[in-house]
Amino acid sequence: MAGELRHRRVPSDDGDGDGDEGVVASSQRFDSADGNGKAGTSSSGGAGGEGAEPRREKRDALGWLEWGRGWMAVVGEFLFQRIAASHLANPLELPPLDGVSIVVTGATSGIGLQIARQLALAGAHVVMAVRRPKVAQELIHKWQNENSETGRPLNAEVMELDLLSLDSVVKFADAWNARMAPLHVLINNAGIFTIGEPQRFSKDGHEEHMQVNHLAPALLAMVLIPSLLRGSPSRIVNVNSIMHTIGFVDAEDMNLIKHKYKSWLGYSNSKLAQVKFSSMLHKKIPAEAGISVVCASPGIVDTNVARDLPKIVVAAYHLIPYFIFDAQEGCRSALFAASDPQVPEYCEMLKSEDWPVCACINYDCNPMNASEEAHNLETSQLIWEKTLEMIGLPPDALEKLIAGETVQCRYGQQEAE
Repeated sequence: MAGELRHRRVPSDDGDGDGDEGVVASSQRFDSADGNGKAGTSSSGGAGGEGAEPRREKRDALGWLEWGRGWMAVVGEFLFQRIAASHLANPLELPPLDGVSIVVTGATSGIGLQIARQLALAGAHVVMAVRRPKVAQELIHKWQNENSETGRPLNAEVMELDLLSLDSVVKFADAWNARMAPLHVLINNAGIFTIGEPQRFSKDGHEEHMQVNHLAPALLAMVLIPSLLRGSPSRIVNVNSIMHTIGFVDAEDMNLIKHKYKSWLGYSNSKLAQVKFSSMLHKKIPAEAGISVVCASPGIVDTNVARDLPKIVVAAYHLIPYFIFDAQEGCRSALFAASDPQVPEYCEMLKSEDWPVCACINYDCNPMNASEEAHNLETSQLIWEKTLEMIGLPPDALEKLIAGETVQCRYGQQEAE
């Protein structure tokens, strides 16, 4: 596999520390607070305690140094991802997954298709949560024919899910929860990136990047908590992106109404929001619940996410195949996060150290440092609160769901319990 998972040092939050810690993860194990300080008391957090800095003035964009380091990370990944991941098998070897139930969103194309296919071949019960059920059924039939020589039927099924509708998200979770069956892994893979397109909003009133890439997956994870508890130890795996390093999320303007809209900004902001919400979910879920939260970066991949790019950009994608992963290569980090036995131990270790960010797995199946802004606990808490409001859940929804209590959701007329 990918070797031992190790802690990474928290990057300097003031933007003028030494080195490129905001971009390049340190390989040192974080064993004590001496020298580095404890992660939970980072100056980026809102926690109190001696030596804590006063609340910083509100800002509405990344500083130039953070922004520049973010773009360096994006360019560095493009140039060196194939070299950095050269030690990985392709396809990635998976352990036997018989009896493991896994929901995969966006499973009819690109990374999601490969994730679903390889998990099914490894014996998992795969639920393809998709907008186009007919296409998913055809894929299952195709995989079954390709696997006919083994004589072992694939355990895969299809359920309809449209992330542009929060009602659809809740109805999907309602249908699964009603089975009273365990869910061992939720893989929030589906996403959109519409470069150069005008700003668009879902019928729920949210900017489409923010809804599909962050709000809908966050709601899905929350309302599936009862099933994830039944499947404990279980995992929530969010397929993220290096583009989160150039994002900045204003909790008061997550739909980019007040700020000037650019499509790449909508995408990167949504991916940063996902990291920040995932980190708060990781911190707030009690250790005894046994639910691990992970963000997995696939690298820069030639998938259908690029289908809405300008034709010249799509052409460039095909002219530089050496640098860009195909979908089978890009799915490895998500598969690793969903199946490797080290991952829950790593998440527990981060939780015990009060790390400000959830586990982040890079395209080479090693830990990665999230951006400096991702370590800001103060803004992460604001994103947590605003996200719950936007997806129609009360502030204490997680606590009630963990306790097995009923929670009312504004969407789908569902009660999660």
